[in-house]
Amino acid sequence: MAPVYAEHRDWTKVRDFAVEENLLQARTHSTGVRRVREAVNRLSALSNRELEILADVTASERGHLMWAAACRRYDLIGEFAEEALRERFLTLVGTISYEDYDSFYRAKAMWHDELDAVSGATYKKLRQVLFKMMVEAGLLTTKGAIEPVLLSARVAELLSRRTPSDIRFFPTRLF
Repeated sequence: MAPVYAEHRDWTKVRDFAVEENLLQARTHSTGVRRVREAVNRLSALSNRELEILADVTASERGHLMWAAACRRYDLIGEFAEEALRERFLTLVGTISYEDYDSFYRAKAMWHDELDAVSGATYKKLRQVLFKMMVEAGLLTTKGAIEPVLLSARVAELLSRRTPSDIRFFPTRLF
């Protein structure tokens, strides 16, 4: 989808094209629409330079950029990455669990009433998806062990351009 954006510089056109051509290879139209919408939401959080290199990076680098995009797009994910995942890594805890997420979420709900309005089923699905995203980005094993991230020089440089640095979303000692 990034090359389509580079050609048109219009996320609406990218979304329409991706759904029409089933770029994300969804089995059903509704799944395709949902996946494309989410991909566009995340991709639109990346800078033009990050989008330009997305097609030429390794799978690991792509995972790191897309994780940063999710953290930028969704404050709760970004805060969890920084305040729980990275913190547990830096303090040598080595693992992160659903229970850690539950504690984090309860603490945030004290300050954000809208979090209390989330149904139990939605809450569990969001938690499950978040952990799946961390595994896919190479930040976590399926057993919940935190994987130290070694960011490539080009990805680290791009993430460092932001203030504060988006390296804060990763289990790494860089900063």
